[in-house]
Amino acid sequence: MDFKPATLILKSGELFQGISFGSDISKVGELIFNTSMTGYQEIITDLSYTDQIVCFTYPQIGNTGVNNEDLESSYGGCSGVVIKELSKIESSWRNESDLSSFLDEKEIPGIANIDTRKLTRILREKGSQIAAIIPGKFSEKEAQSLLNSFDDLKGKDLAKVVSTKKTYTWDKPSYQTIPLKPVYKVIAYDFGVKHNILRLLVDRGCEVKVVPAETPASEIIKESPDGIFLSNGPGDPEPCSYAISSIKELIEQGFPIFGICLGHQLLGLALDLKTEKMKFGHHGANHPVQNLVNKSVFITSQNHGFTISEKSLIDDVEVTHRSLFDKSIQGISLKNGNVFGFQGHPEASPGPKDIQSLFNKFIANIKTFKDKK
Repeated sequence: MDFKPATLILKSGELFQGISFGSDISKVGELIFNTSMTGYQEIITDLSYTDQIVCFTYPQIGNTGVNNEDLESSYGGCSGVVIKELSKIESSWRNESDLSSFLDEKEIPGIANIDTRKLTRILREKGSQIAAIIPGKFSEKEAQSLLNSFDDLKGKDLAKVVSTKKTYTWDKPSYQTIPLKPVYKVIAYDFGVKHNILRLLVDRGCEVKVVPAETPASEIIKESPDGIFLSNGPGDPEPCSYAISSIKELIEQGFPIFGICLGHQLLGLALDLKTEKMKFGHHGANHPVQNLVNKSVFITSQNHGFTISEKSLIDDVEVTHRSLFDKSIQGISLKNGNVFGFQGHPEASPGPKDIQSLFNKFIANIKTFKDKK
């Protein structure tokens, strides 16, 4: 395969020369780093990375190829991929295509032969940066115009952009898993939902109906569900006023509610907490999180650039989990335990399965709620 030159340009002034793979379309986005050692396909197709360029810190990417089973969304995902070395071979019995061809099909540019250690240090020191991947030749004016065309993610509502436009039912279980017979009716708000979240709900006996992000609470109440799930997603939670108001109403109705990532942040806002943008966020599959109730520690998958503000905590809300990296809030719950959220990704796609028990907690809350109907 012949590779053309490509350039990674940071708005802060740094410039990295490399080789192009994937799409030859120039893209701009917020550049972040991800420390996961596996799961590049799931990361690339995670809608939470919308408008972001992912720098993988693991040195070689592409060695297991890609397949149709591990997609976290059927469309969309990150804006670009930055790596140190693109594997020359794909070695996996599940492989169906190579990474470069996959990115080309998805119109996602990649750049390889980058000193990702140096780049990660820049992002740790300066914070996430607006950056562009430009394959081939370009002028300084063209590069500057591309960088200037991108607005910071703070204040940007991307949830309604990536959300499904039509309601649909998800009935697929996890890979090679026989699901339980559906006994619980769950409405899942799609703010950029990952497929593995829906799989894990099906595995636990849920009939899952996925609804658009802007679905009003009144429509959900008519469905008389047993539980409400709030999905992950991209962008700033604060502009999502439509979701916040709906969640407020659903809390008042007494439904069991479980929020992940953006859904966790939106739940916090509905409970009158505040959110704030982090310096470089949490992106990886090796993040230690402590359960404050029993002091147990879990290694978790994380992907977020916003967090619930410590200063906004109120008496009605209990902090259930904290990051052992920076002590930031990882879990919240109303004191009755019926409504709770987790900042990381307990669906572990990719990542460890340490904290998938949160799905069991949600099912237990649903069962209690359903028994009282």
